[in-house]
Amino acid sequence: MLKKTIPTVLGTLVAVCGLSACSPKFDWRDYRSPDASYSALFPAKPASFTREVDLNGVKANMTMTAAEIDGTTFAIGSADMADAAKAKAALAAMKTAMVKNIGGTVKSEKASSAASSSNGASSQKSSIEIEANGMQNGTPMLLVGRFAAQDKRVYQIIVLGKEKHLDRDSVETFMSSVKLH
Repeated sequence: MLKKTIPTVLGTLVAVCGLSACSPKFDWRDYRSPDASYSALFPAKPASFTREVDLNGVKANMTMTAAEIDGTTFAIGSADMADAAKAKAALAAMKTAMVKNIGGTVKSEKASSAASSSNGASSQKSSIEIEANGMQNGTPMLLVGRFAAQDKRVYQIIVLGKEKHLDRDSVETFMSSVKLH
């Protein structure tokens, strides 16, 4: 009887281990901001908080929404500025502050601007996309970020994690899921 029990227990353990290995590390979920016009997929349930920040000499209340998986942070910050010109100027300040937080160096950067009009209303969009290397507590870090201005609202969309452990597919999933409405 003992000979039949051991294979049964081992089989059950193998099945349980197999099932737990199938559980996703990233539990992607749709998020729609209640106070800003964006939606995104976060890899876990995000948390939000608001704090005052200085963006190129202009104080603004920025709401950050973020989720962390295995030491990698996926975050979106947004704030209203007084006008579109101040929003565009704030992009460089946001980029500089994030790179400075990791004592980093920008290794790639791409900027774009566009103006459009629909139904008689004009809209201005600008963005800066970067990858930067830096350090936090002696650990090499990688920052992937997009800093965007749409009319008078600014957005900071970032993934920050240990350089060696950053999952590029997850970064791409998050960054490409962000839709500014």
